[in-house]
Amino acid sequence: MITNQLAQYYAVNADNYDQVYADEARFDDLDDLQEMIAELLEGHTVLELACGTGYWTELIADVAASVHATDVVPEMLALARTRELDDEIVSFGELDALNLPDSVGQYTAVFAAGWWCHIRREDQEKYIKQLRAKFGKDVLLVLLDSSYVDGSSTVIARTDAEGNTYQILTADDGQRYEVMMNYPKDSALRKRLAPYAREIRVERLEYYYLLSCRLK
Repeated sequence: MITNQLAQYYAVNADNYDQVYADEARFDDLDDLQEMIAELLEGHTVLELACGTGYWTELIADVAASVHATDVVPEMLALARTRELDDEIVSFGELDALNLPDSVGQYTAVFAAGWWCHIRREDQEKYIKQLRAKFGKDVLLVLLDSSYVDGSSTVIARTDAEGNTYQILTADDGQRYEVMMNYPKDSALRKRLAPYAREIRVERLEYYYLLSCRLK
C-alpha cells in the first residue's frame, strides 16, 4: 500500500494538483507527450494506475477503445469524475496500484503518470513481476514521470540507504510532508526493466520522460 504521507499529501492537494500543467514552461513538453501517448494507446483497452485528477485519462479516452482509470485517493477520483467523460469508454475505480487484486481484469495496455517515482527502488523488480503476472506477456506498459530540473524541481532533502530520494513538500493545509520522489536515469530504467520487458523505449524531454515497453 502507498504510504500514509503520500496518500495524505495527494488528498490535501487534490484541488490544485493540475496547476503543474498550467506552467507555461512545460507546454512544449506536454504537447509532445500528448501526441506520443495518443499514438501509443490508440485502440487499446487501457488500465490507468494512479490516474489522479484524470488529466491524462481525458486524453486517453479520445483514442483508446476503453480506459479504466484508478486511484487509491478518493479525493483524486472525485475530481476525475467531474470531467464527465464518456461512460461508454471510461470507467473509474478505487485501486491500490501497489497491490493489484487477482480480479484486476484484462487489458492490452497499462498506463501510469507520476507513479513510478513513488515505487521504492528495492521494490521495483517485484512490482514489474507483479504486472507481468497479472496481465501476461505482450501487454504494453507506458510510464510517464518527471525529470529533475535544477531551479524548477523541489530540492532533494535526503537519500536513504537504498538510493531512494525524498522531498519535503508543503501542502495546501500548511503541513509539510516527506514524499519519496525518485528520478532515475535512462540507463537505470532500462537495466531495471530489461529482464521483464522488450522493445524498451525512453523519450527524455526537459521536464518529463516517457517510457514504453512490452512485458515479456
